[in-house]
Amino acid sequence: MSDATDHLVLSAKGLTKTFTEVREPITVLDGVDLEVAPGARIAVIGASGSGKSTLLHLLGGLDVPTQGTVHIAGQDMTQLSDAARGRLRNEKLGFIYQFHHLLPELTTVENVAMPLLIRRGPNGPALQEARELLEKVGLGARLEHKPTELSGGERQRAAVARALVTRPAAILADEPTGNLDHRTAASVFDLMLELNADLDTSLVMVTHDRQLAQRMDQIWTLTDGHLAPAELSELA
Repeated sequence: MSDATDHLVLSAKGLTKTFTEVREPITVLDGVDLEVAPGARIAVIGASGSGKSTLLHLLGGLDVPTQGTVHIAGQDMTQLSDAARGRLRNEKLGFIYQFHHLLPELTTVENVAMPLLIRRGPNGPALQEARELLEKVGLGARLEHKPTELSGGERQRAAVARALVTRPAAILADEPTGNLDHRTAASVFDLMLELNADLDTSLVMVTHDRQLAQRMDQIWTLTDGHLAPAELSELA
């Protein structure tokens, strides 16, 4: 019998995270549920320190919950070994952060190809896939440039390409335009939505930017560890 989560790209149930490495335990997430369907665009908003990044780390298998489960493509991430979780993450997810995290010693095309190269497949096809995606994001003339030779917007476009090079089922984005000026941020976000549609990948973004959030299909608010649909008053 197939699991109810099989049709979903990502599913979190009863997700709780308590940090105990402090004087008193702090519960950052308390019983969070979230379902991500194929092609969905979901924004999670909330105040600084509300646990948005913690939620994204748990959804991406970068951390494990105190309680609850996270299923990716029907597989329970919380029951996998670190190695198996890493493989599933590489196959099914892409990540975009506020800071690009490009490796300074590598060229743009090498940075974008890295998620494919770590699978230990042949270099040629991986680099070709990276080149094609860099063309899509407008960086075809920057293939051999190092990150220090790119503008802030170009570095973030390269980070978007790197997240998508594996054709993941879902992209998890943590304040993906938070380090950019308004005009560049809008351009990068337009690109993310365009590629989300072109490649039919889901997008889950945590952000404090209400204007960006309003361009997504679903908007959730994280408050006091609980996730709930955003009210109109919260988006004003």
